[in-house]
Amino acid sequence: MSRENIFADWKEREAVAESMIPIIGRLYRDSEVETSVFGKVVVKRSVINILKAHKFVRQVEGEELSVTDTYPVLQAIDKMALGRAHVDIGKLAVKFKKEGEGRTLEDFLNEELAGAKKNGDEAQPTDVVLYGFGRIGRLLARLLIEKTGGGQNLCLRAIVVRGKGGDLEKRASLLRRDSVHGSFMGTISVDEENSAIVANGNMIKVIYADAPDTIDYTQYGISNAVVVDNTGKWRDHDGLSLHLRANGVSRVLLTAPGKGVKNIVMGVNNKDITDDDRILSAASCTTNAITPVLKKLHEQFGVKNGHVETVHAYTNDQNLIDNYHSGDRRGRAAGLNMVLTETGAAKAVSKALPEMEGKLTGNAIRVPTPNVSMAILNLNLEKATTKDELNDFLRNAALHSELQKQIDYSNSPEAVSSDFVGSRAAGIVDGLATIASGDSCVVYVWYDNEFGYSCQVLRLLQQVTLSTLKAYPIEG
Repeated sequence: MSRENIFADWKEREAVAESMIPIIGRLYRDSEVETSVFGKVVVKRSVINILKAHKFVRQVEGEELSVTDTYPVLQAIDKMALGRAHVDIGKLAVKFKKEGEGRTLEDFLNEELAGAKKNGDEAQPTDVVLYGFGRIGRLLARLLIEKTGGGQNLCLRAIVVRGKGGDLEKRASLLRRDSVHGSFMGTISVDEENSAIVANGNMIKVIYADAPDTIDYTQYGISNAVVVDNTGKWRDHDGLSLHLRANGVSRVLLTAPGKGVKNIVMGVNNKDITDDDRILSAASCTTNAITPVLKKLHEQFGVKNGHVETVHAYTNDQNLIDNYHSGDRRGRAAGLNMVLTETGAAKAVSKALPEMEGKLTGNAIRVPTPNVSMAILNLNLEKATTKDELNDFLRNAALHSELQKQIDYSNSPEAVSSDFVGSRAAGIVDGLATIASGDSCVVYVWYDNEFGYSCQVLRLLQQVTLSTLKAYPIEG
């Protein structure tokens, strides 16, 4: 193609993507239909983001997908009166190409999306309170605000912080700007009179308290709320039960490994959750990154044993400069050193995946980067395999398995840690780094230990509030 034709093709695809945005937004706001392209959500995304989501398909599937393929699918869906659902327009477009068998697009979609037709079963809104407003708390706030949709779903009603007040603007500023994750996508203002932060039309009450059981949420109009504890101060059942003593609270989720409570890794053991579970833990970021990959590898090849080495970004627990710290080595300057430390993630895997009990050892190295970590899985398998076979299996798991939200896949020879900032997957397999020889392998898994983990917490929150969107097309 000539230079002129290449640019003309780009402008055409750009125009199509621009036409998709109003439909994507209307479906989400009016019907709570969330759209994606091979797992990449395109709701509230720019033209370039939409085009990049289509480009991603060629990288991992080996075939071209254009907005000219998905736009007709989106237009047809817009006329179908669907109810709450997650619809992958990319997968539907590819499936129609392969399996249309002479049917019209409308007939094909009516069959594929039969279960998503509107039935009058409207979602009941659930109040959410963030107890603590640090790194994970603020990212969860961003996600909850993003997911508000038409207001039918999860409602972030309040955040709880320590102090006496007078710092609303500071709190709002930390939500508005982030050195790692960039600026908040939207508008934020402060309502001093009501002690609230208003973000994209969501009024979020800021409550000041020093103990969970001293708060009466009902006086703020909050009831049957799920409290997400981001402080890590209480990690056992008794400590976390303090939240349940507060008026207006129905459940508690902990964003750290819990003791004496169920540690849930979404996609792995979330079926263990019962209606009686009032306190749950979302485990750790590393446990969430490695357990889904280990689950799939164990199912396919059998994991006899192995070692997990985590190369982890520094955290707020470490010192900026050398100073006293109760933990070994963590007192040394985080921005200047690689710090060898312990991790409980290898042992914690068995809490979500009992088949791994006693099979894994682990260590961690904290490195001078602010975000994105890597887990190196050095495993001995029950079945021999090759690099290509292993990678093909994991790539398929990332695209088509029940763990497609948890596992992502990269085959870029230039990818580095900063490229995975903002990844919504629990972990991303770096296919080019995979090593396999006989019955042993080494698998490298990147993970955004802040945002990717926050997405897992949100998925857990959606399950316990019965607000998870059923995904179409149905696979498997």
